[in-house]
Amino acid sequence: MKILSVLFALFGAFVAISQDMPVMDYTLDVTQNTDTFYVELQIPEKLDKDANIYQFAATAPGTYQTMNIGRFVSDFKAFDKKGRLLDVTRKSVNQFEISKPKKVRKITYSVAETFDTRVAEFPVYLMCGSSIEEDHTLINAHTVIGYFEGYQKSPLQIKVVGADGWTTGTALKAQDGGYYAENFDKAVDSPILSGKLTYADTMIADTKVEIFTYSEHGKISSEGLLKGMSDMLDATNKFLVKLPVDRYTFLYFFEAKPTGVTGAWEHSYSSEYVINESDPTPEYMEKVTDIASHEFFHVVTPLNIHSEIVEYFNFVTPTPSVHLWMYEGVTEWASNILLFRGGVVDEESFFKNSIAQKILVNEHYFDSSWSLKKLSDESFKGGEGARQYGNIYYKGALTALLLDIRLLELSDGKYGLRELVLDLVDKYGKGNPVSEETFFDDLAEMTYPEIHMFFDDYILDAKPLPFEEYFAKIGLEMKRDEKGGVTITKKEDMTAQQSKLYEAWSKNMPRI
Repeated sequence: MKILSVLFALFGAFVAISQDMPVMDYTLDVTQNTDTFYVELQIPEKLDKDANIYQFAATAPGTYQTMNIGRFVSDFKAFDKKGRLLDVTRKSVNQFEISKPKKVRKITYSVAETFDTRVAEFPVYLMCGSSIEEDHTLINAHTVIGYFEGYQKSPLQIKVVGADGWTTGTALKAQDGGYYAENFDKAVDSPILSGKLTYADTMIADTKVEIFTYSEHGKISSEGLLKGMSDMLDATNKFLVKLPVDRYTFLYFFEAKPTGVTGAWEHSYSSEYVINESDPTPEYMEKVTDIASHEFFHVVTPLNIHSEIVEYFNFVTPTPSVHLWMYEGVTEWASNILLFRGGVVDEESFFKNSIAQKILVNEHYFDSSWSLKKLSDESFKGGEGARQYGNIYYKGALTALLLDIRLLELSDGKYGLRELVLDLVDKYGKGNPVSEETFFDDLAEMTYPEIHMFFDDYILDAKPLPFEEYFAKIGLEMKRDEKGGVTITKKEDMTAQQSKLYEAWSKNMPRI
């Protein structure tokens, strides 16, 4: 996920389905009220007697925030096969208790859209929320549907009742007039955008890329986005050697005056963007492409590389992972450097915008005493934790930048962070999580013992990042002016070793 607020202006775990689980048949009606979803769930067979809790999400993968979606739910009712009401008790903010779960055949409820619903605390990021207007609906499944306790793995059929002629974009498979998800996690992993949309697609090697766009005043089109993103998509393919998905869907939502935190949210086979609509100037489109580069790279982490906390996601109790540095920090680093190595951005622009600017933001907008581990631990708590969380895209990316340099130094220019990421994809991949507890040890074993000290100092602890020292290793010089500005330049009198490491750092090495 990438947040766009002060500075511009975050995946679902795949869980194998059980063949004997009933298909939960949802209908989401967005035509009755432009602020409310009317939800009906048909249950085809008897539930287990212990399935008496219907659970709404407290959080969702990749959001790093507490949402408590049950706050938006009202008029929750349960019915037996004859249409008779069953007793329902609201057990907690996100849980409804049904008195006779074996008899329930249908539930109905209303759920307010998050865009236009004011809350006293824990506001939901727009890109992780829901919206209804006369010409569109944006649906992140966790904001609209839940699951019965013990039935998180049940497959879902989701039908959206919208206006005639609407176009729908989603990574879910179309089936029987709706969309099919293997389980609740997969539904949350696949947002739906429907309405008056534009569409464009292309092939990047063997991967089909689709773009669906809602633009409130029609300023941004899918064709225009595709044109601006083509070089980025090619550069990502070169960086990764081969894209790890066969199909990928971009969902863009441009609103003239969004009220809330805008940004983007990554998923396994799609990404979704809520961005302030503006005229498509080259500068504006460059920023949009930069965000897309970040989200697109999430097909690697956390899709292919993540710990068991992400693999077996807990929608009930927000649980931080210490490896947020990798999910967001490494992703932000990769999304920037792949554009540089792919020739999409030049050297001067990369030094200025992807290094120097990040250093300034890290030092002046955030508390430098917060380690990357603390950012992760506190992100779900709101307040100061939520405010400091945004530094994961700055301090996290800068830490990854230094880790790349350190690996290149130790390997004499033969092995950097890109090569480590590709090896991790080969070693782990989908369905094979890394260890939350031992991953730092495993990484040091895969690379060099010295790397463990790097993790201890700059991820687990909050020691100042040694920019000047590390930049010098690859022949870069960092200077600060009297006003506190930062400039990064390449030395004219590099040593042979500096030149060798710079050459390795600035280019994609062949995959052996």
